Amino acid sequence: MRVVFMGTPAFAVAALEALIRAGHDVAAVVTQPDKPKGRGMQMQMTPVKECALAHGIAVFQPVRIREAEAVETLRTYRADIFVVAAFGQILSQEILTLPAYGCINIHASLLPKYRGAAPIQWAIINGEDTTGVTIMQMDQGLDTGDMLLAERVPIAPDETGDSLHDKLAGTGAALVVKALAAIEAGEVTPVKQNDAESCYAHRIQKSLGRLDWRQSARELDRLIRGLLSWPGAYTARQGRNLKIWEARPATPEEEARICGENACGGDGAGSGTAAPGTVVCAAKDAVYVQTGEGLLKILALQPEGKKRMAVRDYLLGYPLQAGERLGG
Repeated sequence: MRVVFMGTPAFAVAALEALIRAGHDVAAVVTQPDKPKGRGMQMQMTPVKECALAHGIAVFQPVRIREAEAVETLRTYRADIFVVAAFGQILSQEILTLPAYGCINIHASLLPKYRGAAPIQWAIINGEDTTGVTIMQMDQGLDTGDMLLAERVPIAPDETGDSLHDKLAGTGAALVVKALAAIEAGEVTPVKQNDAESCYAHRIQKSLGRLDWRQSARELDRLIRGLLSWPGAYTARQGRNLKIWEARPATPEEEARICGENACGGDGAGSGTAAPGTVVCAAKDAVYVQTGEGLLKILALQPEGKKRMAVRDYLLGYPLQAGERLGG
């Protein structure tokens, strides 16, 4: 099929490459404009643009894709279908009806759950054990179009936002190739979404990463894993941010050992009487912090202005004592 591909971040690259490998004629790639990034604020291409240029595919970067001039440019490509994956702009009804087969979207959830901008992160934060990818026929609603194909993907107990991102990108790439073949053969049956089962995955704000130690260790663990590696989870220590890269709830055996009599200074602070955010034990390879329910075992962190490091290395330069409270 003759395809116009619309996408911007790394998530979309796998799908673009899969369409090229499958022999589809990618007439053009539409992506967001280049933006200044990094300390030097140098202009940086989107991952999808880099991929398109590597394959010699024309790139179109409209500031506003709904404007008449942009719509006319899309019309000149004479595509059979538009494939959309995390493009970042809302398409008008006129654009949705330009190609013969309309526009399809690769969405990183099992719709109607987790409509919206951040389905990968919220699936982990909310403690789901399964998610997936849905290929959807786009309409003017927010991820409300008819479902064409879907595939489930299990969420591992130690899953992070980064690892689930890569899993779903690969699944979406394979699924969209399968969807195009079914669409072209007339073998796909659209299924309407049940709006009553929907939930919305709000865009992630950096402030979401501030740890509230009143939450349980399990909730904080999910938040840390879900926000890896952007924007990341963090707390405060001595007036400066301390990013938490790796942690997990302490096991019952660890809690019993740490919170037992004479453990970690002998004050039994981890028995649940310590205030949330209190360091209960700063061991050789882990820092144990009291939460609203259970202890959180921190394994890797990053002081403000420094690099990520294991707890062992952190404690050499930034000693911690039982009884110190994190979070301000």
